[in-house]
Amino acid sequence: IGMGLATAVNRLKDSKAKSKVIILLTDGVNNAGFIDPITASELAVEYGIKTYTIGLGTNGMALSPVGILPNGSFQYGRIQVEIDEDLLKEIAQATGGEYFRATNNKKLEDIYNEINKLEKTEIEEFKFYNYDEKYRPLVLLAGALLLLEVLLRFSIFRSFV
Repeated sequence: IGMGLATAVNRLKDSKAKSKVIILLTDGVNNAGFIDPITASELAVEYGIKTYTIGLGTNGMALSPVGILPNGSFQYGRIQVEIDEDLLKEIAQATGGEYFRATNNKKLEDIYNEINKLEKTEIEEFKFYNYDEKYRPLVLLAGALLLLEVLLRFSIFRSFV
């Protein structure tokens, strides 16, 4: 959670948008990474980035991949799942966002629609295209073959009909 939030802050810190928002979607607890989630949320506050946190799933037992079978498919087993709601609420409160809880796809869709209503910013996007034409060697080959055909037509290899 900490590394994901810090990476998002790093990506948005130089943005010129009026409203900078991170949506932090997680299904568990902070269990990896070098940056503490509270430190990452302090970075978000420093750069004026609002963070909406979403806890996804349910607490309790859930099916999860626990291994890979010899045929390459996943082996599933029931493992304990818990969502650190206190941490997610703290991050949202510190950054001026909100905490949401999604237990199914419909609820998650409703949450995104609500966030979309709260935060609107027009973003100007520049797209650059680099075209690499591939026809030139084929045109040169076709021209060389035509030239060869004309030269052979007026040589001793011409056909008599």
